[in-house]
Amino acid sequence: MKRIVTIIIVLIAVCGALKAQPAAVKNVAKSVFTLTTFKEDGSLLASGHGVFVGADGEAISNLTPFIGAARAVVIDARGNKMDVTRMLGANSIYDVAKFKVDGKTTPAPLASSAAKAGAQVWLVPYSVKSPSQKSATVRNVETFMDKYSYYIFTLDASDNTVACPFVNAGGEVIGLLQPSTTNSDIHATDARYVADLKMSALSANEDVFRKISIPTALPDDKEQAVLALMIIGQSGDSLKHAAAVDDFLKAYPALLDGYVAKAQIAVRANKFDEAAKSMEKAIGSVANKDDAHFNYSKIIYDKELYNPAPYSSWSLDKALDEAEKAYSINPLPVYRHQQALVKFSKGEYRQAYDMFMALTTTSLHNSELYYEAARCKQMMKAPNTEVLALLDSAVNNTDTLRIVEAAPYFLARADVYAAEGNYRQAVFDYTRYELLKGRRQLGADFYYVREQAEVKGKLFKQALIDINMAVMLAPKEPLYWAEKASLELRVNMIDEAMKTAQHCVELAPDYADGYLLLGLAQVQKGNKAEGLENMKKAQELGNEQAEKLIEKYSK
Repeated sequence: MKRIVTIIIVLIAVCGALKAQPAAVKNVAKSVFTLTTFKEDGSLLASGHGVFVGADGEAISNLTPFIGAARAVVIDARGNKMDVTRMLGANSIYDVAKFKVDGKTTPAPLASSAAKAGAQVWLVPYSVKSPSQKSATVRNVETFMDKYSYYIFTLDASDNTVACPFVNAGGEVIGLLQPSTTNSDIHATDARYVADLKMSALSANEDVFRKISIPTALPDDKEQAVLALMIIGQSGDSLKHAAAVDDFLKAYPALLDGYVAKAQIAVRANKFDEAAKSMEKAIGSVANKDDAHFNYSKIIYDKELYNPAPYSSWSLDKALDEAEKAYSINPLPVYRHQQALVKFSKGEYRQAYDMFMALTTTSLHNSELYYEAARCKQMMKAPNTEVLALLDSAVNNTDTLRIVEAAPYFLARADVYAAEGNYRQAVFDYTRYELLKGRRQLGADFYYVREQAEVKGKLFKQALIDINMAVMLAPKEPLYWAEKASLELRVNMIDEAMKTAQHCVELAPDYADGYLLLGLAQVQKGNKAEGLENMKKAQELGNEQAEKLIEKYSK
């Protein structure tokens, strides 16, 4: 009898233990959700599942549904719908993602250690009612990155359980379900790995996040966040940039970067009042008031130069005032340089010149100062020798390791040489500019300008190459075809000149120079009557040279 009682007690204990495990597992169902993603046009993209791992909306799932997504929502086990607001991390190799939703959530506990092969675990599906957990056995465990686990299970699972959590007997999540793409195996990536995903400053440039339009979160580290803000701002994605700026201002209200970025966004949208308020708030909030005034000056200056939309509260005088305030707080050369730039734009060239030259004796000394001083001299109608001397200094003070920065100096010097009649030296500098910039960045106008210098310098072979390049880059511009025909006539390429001029006339029937050059080519070819007719057509269209040429060839 005692033996029977003992057996009954043991059975009761075992049954109690068996019931306790499902109860702990069942509790995780409160943290499981469905995920739905949408395309830019609002149409359905994909769906999936996941589990909350934080109380403030932190969640993990598989990555696939997010690729190409412009928006995403989750529905938790209580039926509450929440928008996905930020991507917190992703890895395309393991097909996992971490993100944040806009609400308070019930997190599931994560396993502190990996499950071992042979261990019993449970798959917890999504349900708003009473979910039915499915028991599974860990068949194999592989370790990656020295501390995380990749599981293979013996289990048959339906497609609607992808990214649902596997939990151990204690109700702790060990991984997210992932079906194999090559066989019938069921896998899971360690939930700890997914939960540990973080953003870095360079994350915004990663291919996986460029394929997702949902904004990315900023890195936790301040310096990384500053760099990320800059990188996202350069990405061209206005939605992600605006979200990053808002996040940055919330996280770092005493740092200037967020206010400047917010003001720049407002200026691009012609919301100048918002931009002004952002910079005024910056001046009142950040420790380095001088830097805030300086950046405010730059924003106003850029707006006044490049954005014609009216805004009476801003002017070049206002930009100068802000730069002077910055300098009065902290007399840095860079603030003085900003003042000089504003004065140049105001037409105060003598004052700007003196300031640029004074800065060459400070810690700011660089080649750009000589270039800017040369521009002042040009505007003051100074002798070309003085301008050339400053441009020589600009070239000579350029660091050889950063010689590409000297490209505009060579171009400016070439223009001055051409104006001086030193055409061959001008061609040398135009060529240096071409080498530094690269042909792909140059347009037809550059090759036309250099061709003009080459013709005047009697470098006809090079001139033919350049005018052909101009024609190739801008085949619908009659000026270049006319110049090509003129040059071909000059080097006695009569047949070619006739064909070129004929094309010019066909391209632009009202362009007088085309008819004049066609007439000249025909006359030199011996077709005098037809040539004179085309010259008369050029005269009718207003060409001033035509009358004298008609008179000359009519004799």
